[in-house]
Amino acid sequence: MKVIKSFPRKVKEIENFFIPLSDGTKLAARMWLPRDAEKSPVPALLEFLPYRKRDGPIARDALTHPYFAGHGYGAVRVDMRGNGDSDGLMDDEYTKRELEDGLEVIAWLARQTWCSGKVGMFGISWGGFNALQVAALRPPALKAIVSLCSTDDRYEDDVHYKGGTVLNEMHGWAATMLAYSARPPDPDIVGKG
Repeated sequence: MKVIKSFPRKVKEIENFFIPLSDGTKLAARMWLPRDAEKSPVPALLEFLPYRKRDGPIARDALTHPYFAGHGYGAVRVDMRGNGDSDGLMDDEYTKRELEDGLEVIAWLARQTWCSGKVGMFGISWGGFNALQVAALRPPALKAIVSLCSTDDRYEDDVHYKGGTVLNEMHGWAATMLAYSARPPDPDIVGKG
C-alpha cells in the first residue's frame, strides 16, 4: 500500500481539545487542519464515534484525516458522550441524545474562525449510521455526508436486527461496546485525579 504524506496544503494536528455542549458536557476531539485555515477558512469534516480517538481506529485516522486536511478540510474526530476522553454516559446506540450532541458539534464547528461555516459528516458503520440520522434532522451547516456500511432502515437492514428481530451478533456486540465504554479516559488528557 502506498501512503501519501505530501499534500497541497501543510497540515497541523491538534491532538486534543474539548467541544462544550449546552448541558455542560465536554466532548473530546482531535483535529487535522490546513495550517492556513485561519486566513483561508475551510469546510469541516466530522467523524463522530464511540471508539476512542487516542487508540481505537488511530492507525486509520492517521492516514485519512491528514489527507483530508492536506486537501483543504478541517478533519475532526470526536469521541461521543461517555466514550474515550469525553464526559457523560452513553446508554445505547443512535439515541436522541447522541443525535442532539451531533447537532451541537456541527453548529460549534461551523462557528469556528477556521471554518467556512460548512460541515460534512462521514463514517463507516457507526459513523455512517449517525451521519444518516443527523442529516435527517437537517442542521443548516451540514452540507454533505458520506455514509459507508450503514443503512437508513434499521428495522429491515441493520447489522443487529433483520425484520425487527434481534440477531445473535447483537449480544456479542453489546458486550464488546460495554467493555469499550467502560475504559477510563486517558489520564494524560484528563489528569490523574
